[in-house]
Amino acid sequence: MTIGFHEQKEKSLLRLSFYTAGFFVLLAFGFAFVTHSDAILFDGVYSLIAFFMALITLKVANLVQMPDDDRFHFGYTAIEPTLNLFKSLIIIATCLYAVVGSVSALFSGGNAAQYNLAMIYGVFATVGCFAISFYMTHRSKSLRSDLVSVDAHTWFVDGVLSASILLGFVIAFSLESLGFAQFAPYVDPVLLIVLGLSMLPIPLKIMLESLNEVIHKAPPESVTKVIEKRLKQSLDAVPYEHVEVRISKSGRDIYLLVHIIVDKSFGKVTVAELDAIRKHSETTMREWNPSILMDILFICDPKLAD
Repeated sequence: MTIGFHEQKEKSLLRLSFYTAGFFVLLAFGFAFVTHSDAILFDGVYSLIAFFMALITLKVANLVQMPDDDRFHFGYTAIEPTLNLFKSLIIIATCLYAVVGSVSALFSGGNAAQYNLAMIYGVFATVGCFAISFYMTHRSKSLRSDLVSVDAHTWFVDGVLSASILLGFVIAFSLESLGFAQFAPYVDPVLLIVLGLSMLPIPLKIMLESLNEVIHKAPPESVTKVIEKRLKQSLDAVPYEHVEVRISKSGRDIYLLVHIIVDKSFGKVTVAELDAIRKHSETTMREWNPSILMDILFICDPKLAD
């Protein structure tokens, strides 16, 4: 598969997310107006956020494919985790706003809704959101795209939200049918409180992962150990005392700054021979993981690797 194919596939999935989010915004707001349900309104606001985020994501997908230039010496990939960080913060703020509003509604007598119509929305939205999430996840397995991955997670969260809303509507409709109509108005705000709080772990996880990339924190030790092992295997023909590796992940790129502390048997070599070692190591590493970018320095003094 060529790089161009991957770019085209990524943008195709992001466009699908964008247009589908726009459709669900109209659908949710329409049903919220007819049924008077705050839960559906919240789902519509979430879809509206997803719609605008998908639009921005499409723009960012074009930027991160561009090479480095005079303004961005290390390319545009750092925009990717920055956007994902922003998206997670927006989702967190939306969840907290819904919880606060629902607590207020709960103490003011709840919120009555047209539960029969609301259940129709719940079924359609649940099936649609999960279908988009699973489709994007399946189609993006061969892509190195955090943008698509986060979008798939966003749709999964929306699917959980819609499924929970559907369950709440079924409960409220059952209460009305069984003669407990006085309790039905409390289902909507209670449901939103539960949803808002239960959804928080997913955007919080995305926020922390994206923040680590923005501040160039090293990946987890389980990841760095595998990278270091592969790197040393690619340098098996080089006599060295120690290899010091600094690793950072920014969007779809993993950057390695490698200091090779050579031993005395290394001897004198030409610049061309050093270049050949670099090329062999980088080619080997990129065959294993195409997202890796490397700079290799050969030194004698260990202090220069600090």
